[in-house]
Amino acid sequence: MPDGGADAEAWRQRRTSFGSVAAGYATHRPGYPADAVTSLVGERPRRVLDLGAGTGLLTGVLLAAGHEVVAVDPAEPMLAELRARYPQVAAYVGDAEAVPLPDGSVDAVVAGQAAHWFDPEPTAVQLQRVLRPDGVVGLVWNTRDEEVAWVATLGRALAAEARGHEADRGVVDAFARALGARVEHHRSGTVQRLSPERLVAGIATRSYVATMDDGRRAQFLREVRTVLDTHPDTRGRALLDLPHRTDAYRLTPA
Repeated sequence: MPDGGADAEAWRQRRTSFGSVAAGYATHRPGYPADAVTSLVGERPRRVLDLGAGTGLLTGVLLAAGHEVVAVDPAEPMLAELRARYPQVAAYVGDAEAVPLPDGSVDAVVAGQAAHWFDPEPTAVQLQRVLRPDGVVGLVWNTRDEEVAWVATLGRALAAEARGHEADRGVVDAFARALGARVEHHRSGTVQRLSPERLVAGIATRSYVATMDDGRRAQFLREVRTVLDTHPDTRGRALLDLPHRTDAYRLTPA
């Protein structure tokens, strides 16, 4: 989290931008592989808080694995998408720094594609408060696999605007320090099969795009589409396989 000034204000705007793109986020963002979720919370059914749950991309995998899920997110439009998909999940508007759950109410807290928006110190206090004894914290990110040539070209087109909003080991380390936690890392991956139009629509849900003015957003997305229309590995293709690395970090507080 930036300390102050213009960078802090831009960070706040991006953090709160997702409600404006909730439906697109639910439709176009990649899910998480089952093995990543197992590495975070184990196989035994547990009561899990999905913090920064958004539209429920991680919630759905947790439910499929047999866990009971409580969802918290600051954006009501995102939670509306989650509730429509998973009406059995209790979902509450709230921030990571002020979790609206009782003390000792969950066995695990997980965050998918979200922990870089949390302020580690106050969030860690909340995590320690809501976790039961021997509870764990799981942080997971999907990151485009730029070892694939066309994905690397796409990444370069996005780089000037994206400014590192992907998996960040620095974020994990900050939470590990705040929690006094041991960290275990599991890497796997997932592949989205999608049309070029859906790929561009997914990029439109990124915070750095959602906060652009309409003219700049349209121009930026046209530039992205030009990459797909001209790269030899994607030109003329109706469907693309977009690979992601999935980095899952299990934090066990001391």
